[in-house]
Amino acid sequence: MLVSRSWVPAAAGYAAFFVGILDIVRGIAPHFRRSRVSLIADVLPGTVTSLAAAASLLVGVLLVMLAHALRRRKARAWRAVVVLLPLGAAVEGLRWRHSATAVISLVLFAVLLINRGEFHALSDPRSRWRALGNLLAFGVLDLGMGWMIVSVHPATIVGDPSAGERLRHVLLGLAGMQGPVEYSLDGTADLVYFSLAGLGALTAITTLYLALRPERPVAALGDEDEGRVRALLDRHGRQDSLGYFALRRDKSVIFSPSGKAVIAYRVVAGVMLASGDPIGDPEAWPGAIRCFMQEVRRHAWVPAVIGCSEMGGEIWTREAGLSALEIGDEAVVDVAGFTLQGRAMRNVRQMAARTERAGYKCLVRRVRELSEHDREQIRAAARSWRGTETERGFSMALGRFGDPADDDCVVVTAHKPGRDGGERPGGDLRAVLHFVPWGSGGISLDLMRRDRDADPGLNELLIVKTLQAAPSLGVTRVSLNFAMFRSALARGERLGAGPVLRAWRGILVFLSRWFQIESLYRFNEKFRPSWEPRFLVYPTARDLPRIGVAALRAEAFLSAGRVFPLRRRRSGAGTAPPGPAASPGPLPISP
Repeated sequence: MLVSRSWVPAAAGYAAFFVGILDIVRGIAPHFRRSRVSLIADVLPGTVTSLAAAASLLVGVLLVMLAHALRRRKARAWRAVVVLLPLGAAVEGLRWRHSATAVISLVLFAVLLINRGEFHALSDPRSRWRALGNLLAFGVLDLGMGWMIVSVHPATIVGDPSAGERLRHVLLGLAGMQGPVEYSLDGTADLVYFSLAGLGALTAITTLYLALRPERPVAALGDEDEGRVRALLDRHGRQDSLGYFALRRDKSVIFSPSGKAVIAYRVVAGVMLASGDPIGDPEAWPGAIRCFMQEVRRHAWVPAVIGCSEMGGEIWTREAGLSALEIGDEAVVDVAGFTLQGRAMRNVRQMAARTERAGYKCLVRRVRELSEHDREQIRAAARSWRGTETERGFSMALGRFGDPADDDCVVVTAHKPGRDGGERPGGDLRAVLHFVPWGSGGISLDLMRRDRDADPGLNELLIVKTLQAAPSLGVTRVSLNFAMFRSALARGERLGAGPVLRAWRGILVFLSRWFQIESLYRFNEKFRPSWEPRFLVYPTARDLPRIGVAALRAEAFLSAGRVFPLRRRRSGAGTAPPGPAASPGPLPISP
C-alpha cells in the first residue's frame, strides 16, 4: 500500500529555496567559501571555474523561482528541479573539495525521486501576460544582482567607477558585452562577464518561451456552455440572486456528472474562486462540488467560494470539508410589502419627492424595449461615470450592458432635460440602474451609476420607481447591494456592545474611507429590506490572506499597475455610491 507523505512537497520546496539561496550567494560572492579550495579547481583553467561560478548562480536563481511551484506539487517544477539539483551538485564539485550544498542537493534529489507521486499537479491556466511579468520580474532581479556582482570585488576594481558606470556595465553585461568597469584580475573579469551574460540569457530565454508557447485563456464561457447554464437558470434561477452572474464571459464553468448542476469559477493566483451557489437542482450540487474539488486537486489550487448562501455554505462544507465565514448580508426587498408610508420611510419619501420636483423623470424598461441608440447612449454614459479605468466586478456584476442575450434584464434611467443636456454623455440621461433576472419573479442589482453633478436623492428615486413598477414587470422581489460585515456594524453601535465588537466596528468604519462598507449598509437600510447572510467558504485560516488577494484581483481592485485600492472620490450625493453593485469581497468605489 502506498503511503502518502503530504509534508514532502512543502519540505522539498523550502529545501530547494535554501539550496538556491546558497548557490546565489556563492555565485555572487566567491570569497564566501571554505579556506581550502578544491584540488580540481587548482588545476582547471580560470575560465572553467568562472563558468562554474556563473552556472552556480543561474542554478540558484532557477531553484528559488521553482521552490513555490514545488510546494504546490507542480509536476513540471518537479521535473525541472530533479534536473537542476544534480547539475548544481556537479558544479559545486568543480569548485569545492567539500560542499555541504552539493550534499544537500543530492539528498533532496533522492527524496524527490522516491516521492515522485506527491508531485502530480498540472500547470495553471496561462496567457502571454506571464511573459511580460517574467520580463519585469527578471529585469528587477537582474539589476539588483548585477549591481552586487559588479561591486562585490572592490579590491580588484581598477579606479573608482561611478554609479552610472557600474549601472552601464550591468546593462551591457546582461546583453553579453563588456562594460566600462575594469578589473585587475582576469579571473574576476571573467566571473563578472559570465555571470551577467548568464543572467541576461536566462531572462531572454524564459521570456521568449513564455511568449511563444500556446496561449490558453484563463477563463472563457463558450457559447455551448452558456446555453447549458441559461437552461439551468430557466429551471432553477430563483434559488440564488447571484445565479445570473455566472453568465459573465470571463468565467469558466464545471458541470456535475449528470449535467443538472454547474459551478462558475475563475482561477486567480492559484485560487479556484467560485461565486454564489451552484446553479441547478440542489440534489446535483454535491456532484458538481466533487468535480470542482477534483479539479482543485489536479492543479493543487486553493478552493474558495465567495458570496454563497447559508444552504450553499452547508453543502460546500459538508461535501468538500471546508470551513465557512459569514462576510455580510444581501439586502432583499419584498415588493408586496414595500411602502413609502410611515415614519421609518420619511427620509426616502422626502428625498425622492424633492428630486422628482427638481424635474427628473424615470423610465423602467426591459432591455428588449431599448433601441440600439438607447443602448449605446446608456453604455457610453455609464462608462463616462465609472470613475476608474477598469470595469470592476466578478461575483455580483455582469460586466456588460445591452447584449442581445440579456434582453430580460431591467434598466431604470433618470432623465432631466436642460440647456446643457446635449453636451453631457447620454444627453439628458443623468443616472442608470441595471438589474439582471433572478428567476422568473425577481431581479438583482448589477449596476448603479449616475452623473456626478446630479442632485442628491436621485438613487433613492430610482430604486423607489423600480419597486413601484415591479408588479407590472411580474417582479415580486428585488435584490439590492451587498453590505459587507453588516451584522458587525449593526451590533457594534447598539447599547451594551462589548469592547471587541466596538473595536471591530471602528476598524470597519475606518476602512469605509476606501471601501463602501458603512455607506452601503446605511443606504440599503433605508428601504427596510430583509437581510440574507452570505458566506466565504475556505480550506484553512492560513489560506485566507491568499484568498483575499485573489478576490481583490478578481474584482479588479488589485492589478499589476496598482497595489492599493484608490481612495473614494466625492460624488454629488451623500447617499448611495454610483458604482457597480457591491460584491462579497471588495466593495465598489464611488466615481
